[in-house]
Amino acid sequence: MTEEDFKNGQVLLIDKPLNWTSFQVVNKLRWEIRQRFNIKKIKVGHAGTLDPLATGLLIICTGKQTKEIHIYQGQIKEYTGTFTIGATTPSYDLESEIDKTYPTEHITEELLHETTKQFIGEIQQKPPIFSAIKKDGKRLYELARKGETTEIKARTVSISEFEITKINLPEVEFRVVCSKGTYIRSLAYDFGLALNSGAHLSALRRTKIGDFSVDNGVSVESFIENLKTDS
Repeated sequence: MTEEDFKNGQVLLIDKPLNWTSFQVVNKLRWEIRQRFNIKKIKVGHAGTLDPLATGLLIICTGKQTKEIHIYQGQIKEYTGTFTIGATTPSYDLESEIDKTYPTEHITEELLHETTKQFIGEIQQKPPIFSAIKKDGKRLYELARKGETTEIKARTVSISEFEITKINLPEVEFRVVCSKGTYIRSLAYDFGLALNSGAHLSALRRTKIGDFSVDNGVSVESFIENLKTDS
């Protein structure tokens, strides 16, 4: 691809690595494009944040295509991952330490499959306190890390598919198809409650956004390599 291609607008499918923020991926790609073509400025943005502990599909837009980011953000998303049953964390994932443990002796395969049905359709969901949502001008995770508590309002989200794909307690693997604004960490927490136990998210991968699949995505390293060898 040429400098003009990137300025006119490209949609890049990146398979985000573990422990990278979405912003770090954007910064890295922007820097590499600038270096490759010796340009001072190029617009680069992503269409939907993935947490550092998640991997998978990140849609990156460049140049004029950044104006279309909102279109991709609003599309249906598919995730796969793992819930760990019997314990919760303040962040609802592995970013924070386990704070409570719960009984799991009563949990059967039948109960796990049956409980997913409670979450199909439009549901009310509270975002995690460790999230990038802003309240009074500050991100919730900034307040949470300072130990400040704040009331978070529930919001309506839609889940069209939710299935348990593998059970090896305490780990349960799942697949979810959901609307914009759905927090899979909150789903993990609420799923644990619905089981009369607890749960947290221990692995997450975004596999699809609309018609885009991570199967067609490339790693950050592959993108950079292709950029350098592209004539």
